[in-house]
Amino acid sequence: MTQQGVRQGVRWTADQVLALAPDTASRKAGSKLGVAGPWSEAGSSDEGTVWGLCKGSGSKPYRTVIDTADSTGPAYKCSCPSRKFPCKHALGLLLLWAGEDGAVPRGEAPDWAREWIEGRRKRADDKRAADASGSPPSGDPEAARRRAERRAEWITAGAAELEQRLTDLLRGGLASAEQAGYGLWEETAARMVDAQAPGLAARVRELGAIPSSGPGWPVRLLEECALLHLLDQGWLRRERLPDGLAATVRSRIGLPGAADGPPVRDRWLVLAQYDTADSRLTTRRIWLHGTGSGRTALLLSYGAAGRAPELALPVGLTLDAEVSAYPGAGQLRVALGERFAPAEPTEFRPPGVDVARAVAQYGVALRDDPWLESRPVTLGRVVPVPDGDGWQLADADGELALPLTPSARSRSGLWRLVALSGGAPVTVFGECGHLGFSPLTAWPEGPGEAVTLC
Repeated sequence: MTQQGVRQGVRWTADQVLALAPDTASRKAGSKLGVAGPWSEAGSSDEGTVWGLCKGSGSKPYRTVIDTADSTGPAYKCSCPSRKFPCKHALGLLLLWAGEDGAVPRGEAPDWAREWIEGRRKRADDKRAADASGSPPSGDPEAARRRAERRAEWITAGAAELEQRLTDLLRGGLASAEQAGYGLWEETAARMVDAQAPGLAARVRELGAIPSSGPGWPVRLLEECALLHLLDQGWLRRERLPDGLAATVRSRIGLPGAADGPPVRDRWLVLAQYDTADSRLTTRRIWLHGTGSGRTALLLSYGAAGRAPELALPVGLTLDAEVSAYPGAGQLRVALGERFAPAEPTEFRPPGVDVARAVAQYGVALRDDPWLESRPVTLGRVVPVPDGDGWQLADADGELALPLTPSARSRSGLWRLVALSGGAPVTVFGECGHLGFSPLTAWPEGPGEAVTLC
C-alpha cells in the first residue's frame, strides 16, 4: 500500500502533540518552541510532511522534518544532537503546525526534507512487498522446536525452585520476610532470569518491595504469594488447562507469542497512550477502541532504557486499520497491521458504564486472567470528588464511587480532570483494578475534544 498523507485541513490539537513527548522535560522544552519566533522556512504538504529550520545555539539552524503519515505513527528527523524521539524541536514544530495560524503554510518540501521522506516511504513499500510475497521464514524449524523444549525445561525447574522458596517462607512465617530484606528476593528473581522466566522474575521483585511497606503489608504479601503460587502451578500443569488459559499462563511467565488472530478491520479510536519505564526497558501502552466493533484493544511498543518506543499515535484521532490479536483467554493485546487511511479527528466517544458495571466487568475478566491488575473501562457521567486525603469518581446518577489509585492522585492529570468537570458529569476512560481507578482520558458532557490525563 502506498503511504497516504494527512489532509491539509486536518490538524492535531496541542494535547495530541504533547502526548507524544518522551518525558516531562521534553514536553516543557517543546512547548517553548511552539511559537513562530525560532522558526524559519516552515511548511507542510498534503502528503503529511511538516518541515522547518529552528534557530539553535550554533551558527546553523537545526533541520527538522516530520512524517505525520508514517504507518507506525509520526516519524521524525532532526539535525540536533538529542537522542530523544521526538526531540524538543520536532515537538515545537508540531505545536506550531497544530496552531492553524498560518505559521506553517502549505508548500513544496525542500530537497533535504523530501529526500528523507521519500527514502522512508520507499523502505516501507519494499518491506510491505516482501511481507506480501509470502516468503517462508528462515531458520531450521526443528532447531527452533528443540530450543523451545529446552527453555520449557528450564522454566519448569525454575518454577519448582520458586515453589520451594514460597513454601519455606510460609513455614518460617511472613515476619521472616521483613528480617531477610530485599536481597533474598533479588537473588530469587535472578534465579528466575536464569530459568528464562522473566514474568516470574518481575513478580518476585515486586514481592521484595512489600515487607515494611506500611500497615497491612503481611496481608498484601500473602495475596501476592498466592498469585505467584497460582502462576507456578498453572505452568507446571499447563497441559491440563484449556487452550486459552494455557496461553495466558505462557504470556504471564514471559514466553513470547505471535499475533496469530485473524485481522480485524475497523476505525480505531486512540483512547490513551502512556509510558512506564524501569532500568532496562521503556514500555508504551496504547489503548484503542473499535468504533464499529465496540472492541477495546491494547498495543504495546518497547524502547531501550532511556529511549522512547517507536510507535506513537495521537490520542483522539481514529485509524482505519487492521489489528490481529495475541493468544490468551481474556487478553486484549493486538498487533497493528495495515493502515488504509490517514488518522483523522472524530466526534465519536466510547459508550460509558456506571461504577457498578465497571467493577463487575473487572471481576469477570479475573476469571480468564487471575493475574490481571486492571481492565480498561469507560465511565459515563461521573464526577471527581474529594474523599478525605484522596479522590474518587462518583456516579452522577447513583450512589457508588470508585477511588482513584495512589499513582493517579499524584499526577497533574487529576487537576486537569477536576478543571474539566467543574462539578459537572464527565466521561472518563481509564484502567479499573484492585487498587482503584486510574483515569487516562476524559471528555466533557457536551461537545468538546478529548483531554489527556496521563
